[in-house]
Amino acid sequence: MVSASQRRHVTRYLTSHYPVTVRRACRLGRLSRSSYYSEPIRPARDAALREKIRALARSRVRYGYKRIHILLKREGIHINHKRVHRLYCLEGLQIKAKQKRQSSIFMRR
Repeated sequence: MVSASQRRHVTRYLTSHYPVTVRRACRLGRLSRSSYYSEPIRPARDAALREKIRALARSRVRYGYKRIHILLKREGIHINHKRVHRLYCLEGLQIKAKQKRQSSIFMRR
């Protein structure tokens, strides 16, 4: 799977090295022209927020993205819960699975 930024790079290469229009280069690179012209979101915009989410997830291991979203709202950071989920997943965070208790046959009466 090729990302949009890689396709954008191929399209720019084609237009600069060959006599090809942007429309034709986008079609060859399988990139929509709106994606070619749109500016990608810079990761620096979310850097502080990602660090805050990482810190909350480290201090409260059992909290998922929904609970972290509530904590961020309480601190005055009002953002969409879907953005919190996206950043939570990009950080590779997840709730640790609980260990099931071993029930012994001998303990039952």
